[in-house]
Amino acid sequence: MNLVFSDDFVASLKKHSAIKEAVRKKVNMICESPVTLGEPLKGNFRGFYSCPVKRNFLIIFLYCATCRKKGDDAIVLCADCPDCLDDTIKFIALGPHDKAYWG
Repeated sequence: MNLVFSDDFVASLKKHSAIKEAVRKKVNMICESPVTLGEPLKGNFRGFYSCPVKRNFLIIFLYCATCRKKGDDAIVLCADCPDCLDDTIKFIALGPHDKAYWG
């Protein structure tokens, strides 16, 4: 499994260091089963998945194999898509529910 952590994800992890261990455990769980653990998002966030870390705290991620299989890569348009293998998981955002969704 190839893991990619966005700068925003890393910055949020530093900001919310109190839950660092819970995030690490959840990242490991996502790596074991990204499709069954994550909830597919809709609308402007199609192609992305969310997974709760704690009550109102989410991880937003992409799983390249599923993104390509569903054709969502034409919507998500990752700049590094051609360079990523299918088994890549990209951790995009981390934060409280109302702040985890950007744009």
